[in-house]
Amino acid sequence: MGQRIDVEHLNVYYGDFRAVEDVNINIEANKVTAFIGPSGCGKSTVLRTLDRMHEITPGARVEGKVLLDGRDLYGPGVDPVAVRRDVGMVFQKANPFPTMSIRQNVLAGLTLNKKHIPKADADEVVEWALRGANLWNEVKDRLDKPGIGLSGGQQQRLCIARAVAVHPQVLLMDEPCSALDPISTLAVEDLINELKNDYTIVIVTHNMQQAARVADYTAFFDLKRVGGPGHLEYFADTETMFNNPRNPQAERYISGRFG
Repeated sequence: MGQRIDVEHLNVYYGDFRAVEDVNINIEANKVTAFIGPSGCGKSTVLRTLDRMHEITPGARVEGKVLLDGRDLYGPGVDPVAVRRDVGMVFQKANPFPTMSIRQNVLAGLTLNKKHIPKADADEVVEWALRGANLWNEVKDRLDKPGIGLSGGQQQRLCIARAVAVHPQVLLMDEPCSALDPISTLAVEDLINELKNDYTIVIVTHNMQQAARVADYTAFFDLKRVGGPGHLEYFADTETMFNNPRNPQAERYISGRFG
C-alpha cells in the first residue's frame, strides 16, 4: 500500500538561489495528487525533493522536512538510494536503458540494488510488473528484444513497470504524457487510476484536462515575482480546484488567462 507524505517548511536551494520557498503540503496515501502551475514555479523541483533526486544537481540542498509515513527522508543517516527504492520516479521522456532487453529493463532496479533473485522469481516479477503497467499482453512474446524498440507509449509504460518492480510506496511522475499521442496518454491515465490502489502518486502536468481527469487533489504552484522563488499558492481537492477555486491566481491560471 502507498504511504502518505508530509512536506513541512520546504525550501530548495541551488547554490545561493532559493528556487522554492516554504512549501507545506500533505499528500494522501493511495491518492493521486497533481502539481500544476506556470513554467519555472518549482513543481518539478518539489517533485524531485520527494525522492532526493534533486541532489544529483551540484549545489542543490534543502531546508525543512519531507516525511514518508512519519520518517524524515532528510534525517541523519538516511541513504538516498534507499529513499529512491521507496519512492519511484517516472520521467517526462521515456528512458528505457538502450542496451537492455524489455525483461532486463524491468529488472534493472533490482539488479542495481544488487538483489540476486532466482530466474523463476525474476520471471514472476517481470510478468507482475508488466501486467501492472498494462503492457504484458503487448510484449510477452518479445521480452528479450530491446526496450528501445517499443513505441513511445509502450516505452513509458515500460518505465512505469521498471519503477513498480522494486515495490515502492510512492510513484512520482514528471509530465509522463507530454511526449505521447492522445491514445497512449489515455492508456497511461487509465493505468494511473489503477496504480493508486497500490501506490501514492504525485504527477506534474501542464495539461489541465489531465489533472482534472486523474487527480484526487491538486496543488497550484506560482512565482512570488519574476526571478523569485516558487511557492505553493493553493491546494484543494480537484473538484474544488477546477470548478470553484477559492484563489484568484489559481482561477486565472486554470481558465487560461495567465501562465
